[in-house]
Amino acid sequence: MSIRLRPAQESDFDFAFDTKQKALGPYVAARWGWNHARQLAIHRTRWTERPWLIILDDTQPIGTVSIGDAEDHVRFGEFYLLPEHQRKGIGSIILRSTLQNADAHGLPVKLEYLKWNPVGSLYQRHGFIVTSESDTHYFLVRPPSLHSPGLTE
Repeated sequence: MSIRLRPAQESDFDFAFDTKQKALGPYVAARWGWNHARQLAIHRTRWTERPWLIILDDTQPIGTVSIGDAEDHVRFGEFYLLPEHQRKGIGSIILRSTLQNADAHGLPVKLEYLKWNPVGSLYQRHGFIVTSESDTHYFLVRPPSLHSPGLTE
């Protein structure tokens, strides 16, 4: 397994939407049903608003993630792996890399996820804590580690 990221291109739009539908679709459908036109519109908006990356295993696209730098934190989202690549440690690889980069800059990492999506256990294992919640989402933060290079206690 050789996991790496590359910037998404406009030609990746369909792959990214298909991956979202396969990875997140069952959790969306469980609550609201899958309205393809609505989900496609949401995806198009987020595609244009956020910096997307394609997750590759060697040269094969297997997922997406959006990692955005804000002034006071790193935003982690749009994290979708094709189902056949889930629960193989790939999420931990991507998340650890993001956390190390944020730690090097002394920044917390923020994210959100649907309450009934089991991805929450991944975030808990990596030190994220719930800071608030809505009816449907948990909002989490992982403070920067004081043990990272460049940070002092």
